[in-house]
Amino acid sequence: VLNDKELAEFRNKHIGFIFQFHQLLPEFNALENVMMPAMIARMDWKEAEERATQLLTDLGLGERLTHKPNELSGGEKQRLAILRAYLKGSKILLLDEPTGNLDPDTSMGIMRVLENINKELGTTIVMATHDRDIVNRMQKRVIVIEEGRIAKDYEKGKYYEVV
Repeated sequence: VLNDKELAEFRNKHIGFIFQFHQLLPEFNALENVMMPAMIARMDWKEAEERATQLLTDLGLGERLTHKPNELSGGEKQRLAILRAYLKGSKILLLDEPTGNLDPDTSMGIMRVLENINKELGTTIVMATHDRDIVNRMQKRVIVIEEGRIAKDYEKGKYYEVV
């Protein structure tokens, strides 16, 4: 059993959180926002900065490193949130409606980023969503929760009815 400090450290090192409303810090620029959890985890500053810059560039945000959140689009903010959660190498990403405030094209772009993180890096993605298009893209497992209980469980093309 972990105490509160150990539990917080475990969450910081192994779990990334991505929220519907980004939760970016307005006083920091894009690069600093992505680096924040790495700094809390005491990652080497230079290493965190290089990794964050590379990830931001890879996702088309290389020209936006010094922009504050209020200068970014919804899709750009969500990409920052994903990178912030992933920068320190989280093995599990927990997402709450990550595409809830985005247009369909931007939502699909965000899903491609998440799919790549899952496939190429083996990161487990746990997502809450009401978006059926997003649900239909999920390839490994979908669990439907209705009224606080598991109602259906789909795994690799199989369907399970949970009673």
